[in-house]
Amino acid sequence: MRLTTVPARRGSGERAPGPRSGLSGRAGYLFVSGYTVLLIAFGVLPAAYALWLALSNSRHQLVGLGNFTRTFADYRFASALGNVLLYVTVWLVSLTVLVLAAALMLHGRMPRTGKVLRFVYYVPGALAGAASVVLWLIMLDPAVSPAGFLLRAMGQDSLPTVILPEHLPVVFAVIAFWTGAGGWIIVMYGALNNIPAELLEAARMDGAGVLQTVLRIQLPMLRKWITYMVILAFAGGTQLFVEPQLVTTASQRMVADSWSLNQLSLQYAFQADDFNGAAALSVDLLLIGVIAAAAVVFRGGLFERD
Repeated sequence: MRLTTVPARRGSGERAPGPRSGLSGRAGYLFVSGYTVLLIAFGVLPAAYALWLALSNSRHQLVGLGNFTRTFADYRFASALGNVLLYVTVWLVSLTVLVLAAALMLHGRMPRTGKVLRFVYYVPGALAGAASVVLWLIMLDPAVSPAGFLLRAMGQDSLPTVILPEHLPVVFAVIAFWTGAGGWIIVMYGALNNIPAELLEAARMDGAGVLQTVLRIQLPMLRKWITYMVILAFAGGTQLFVEPQLVTTASQRMVADSWSLNQLSLQYAFQADDFNGAAALSVDLLLIGVIAAAAVVFRGGLFERD
């Protein structure tokens, strides 16, 4: 009688070693190597150089936090920081609420027009930032805008009244939503399609209505996608520059040329010839973005495995 040895069963989480495992691991490193090189060359090294400039003076002598305290004391800093934070708050709230609402309607209520709407949502993203701002300057001018009658009905009879400094956070949020929300609607729509249909059907059979399904199933399963969207939108929002710079020019300096932190950094670098102060402001923005991203990542469980 010939005896055969039965191999021991492996646990459900174990994999049998294979000859291709080492090859696939090396292929993974090869795929990420290009991104890693570019990240170091155009992300890590410039950030390190900016940090060095922020901690030194024009004679390359270390001054510690001197550049930071000096820029904090600038009377324009608090105003620029407040403007950016107010804009980012309006932008993130409107982006999250409206993108999710549009994606959910596209997924559940508009199956026939879904392809057309996905294309329409994405079209504004094809316009560059400067082009979209110029377009919106025309749209916001009651004298030439196709929607001028609506602006006049709201008591806005000229472009200067529309782009008053107190209106700008909302105006810039509208511009940002128009140019950037379409891509996120498509992303959220794709994430909704990954939710198993059997799970949604089971919820309907248990008597869950549309609102209950959204709140108890769809939104919790979109949590990581929402976290990712918020991180990128926050990082882009704090870098606000093109919109206020063009509005400043179009309004003939009625809007301050230091409305945002990036504009203030430009003033330091190219008007005051103070690259160290400009670097300190850029490091401030970097720290704000990193701290906010870390908080959102850990609270949102972005890297947790389901």
